[in-house]
Amino acid sequence: MRVELFDFDLPSELIAQAPAEPRDSARLLHVPAGGAGFADCGVRDLPGLLRPGDLLVVNDTKVIPTRLYGRRAPSDGAIEATLVEEAAADRWIAYCKPAKRLKPGDRIVFADGDLSAKVAGKDAEGRVTLAFDRADADLREALWRVGSMPLPPYIKRAAEDAAEAEADRARYQTVFAREEGAVAAPTAGLHFTPELLQRIEDAGVRRVEVTLHVGAGTFSPVKAEDTSGHVMHSEWARLTDAAARAIRETKAGGGRVVAVGTTAMRTLESAAAAAGDGPIRAFEGQTDLFITPGFRFRAVDCLMTNFHLPRSTLFMLVGAFSGLERMKAAYAHAVAERYRFFSYGDACFLERAAPASFATLGARG
Repeated sequence: MRVELFDFDLPSELIAQAPAEPRDSARLLHVPAGGAGFADCGVRDLPGLLRPGDLLVVNDTKVIPTRLYGRRAPSDGAIEATLVEEAAADRWIAYCKPAKRLKPGDRIVFADGDLSAKVAGKDAEGRVTLAFDRADADLREALWRVGSMPLPPYIKRAAEDAAEAEADRARYQTVFAREEGAVAAPTAGLHFTPELLQRIEDAGVRRVEVTLHVGAGTFSPVKAEDTSGHVMHSEWARLTDAAARAIRETKAGGGRVVAVGTTAMRTLESAAAAAGDGPIRAFEGQTDLFITPGFRFRAVDCLMTNFHLPRSTLFMLVGAFSGLERMKAAYAHAVAERYRFFSYGDACFLERAAPASFATLGARG
């Protein structure tokens, strides 16, 4: 499909720079199945949109503080490095600002000398490989001590704003965060609080966790003119046997599988695809699943997700789930009503008209 079909007008002032406080005070746009009208709700209304017997699926990945500020030695030029992919025990691939002047052999000193790295190479995309002076757990501990959260580029932060950096350490992490490994947050999960989770449980809704370590590729623009020319980034994901069993039981009992976020959805649909025509099973490994209109959904019945950017793979995903024209209309409504977009923004709750296609097989195994 032509990428231009996924374009829409988004005023820049609607891209949220900070989350709602408290988290569950964000707005929630209900997009019902079929052609029913949209409903302006709040995240706190979510228990009323769920049904007894539904299953909420959340991503328990934990974001590593991989943004570092330092200086290039010996020239003393300021450097900002965002580590995006772990290449070895002591090496990360990073986006650096400015990157053009960096050359192999250069040394960067971070946090007033607490951590340093040598430029080991640069690739064709301008990414820099940094070889650090420490490795494994020692390097990870240093990142937690001196690093900042790797916020996406459309959230603006000044390097010297220590108060904002410290605040982002808490607010850019979900209440489910357990499994360390992401360089971006599964942002739909940022809306949940312990109180909201208790109300959901009281409504008769079960919850399971999956893991997908969100990579920086989630923010990569689609440069191709057609979706067939876009290469999707790969991320590590896991669906446990217990979670897969809960999904099968939910399907067999007539309940809905509700994915919190596109990362949870991609994990479930990757597992369903790996299972072939049978019911969903445990899954672990890399996934580069690219969901565009025409995709056959087999696991997810409802999706809670934030509002995404024009021409992004994430808007393509919601267009596939609820219908492209339907989602364009929903987004036009959201813009007119001044919903806040993307990572720190508001959310929507999408329902599918028909259950996922392996529902009749849910009782097997």
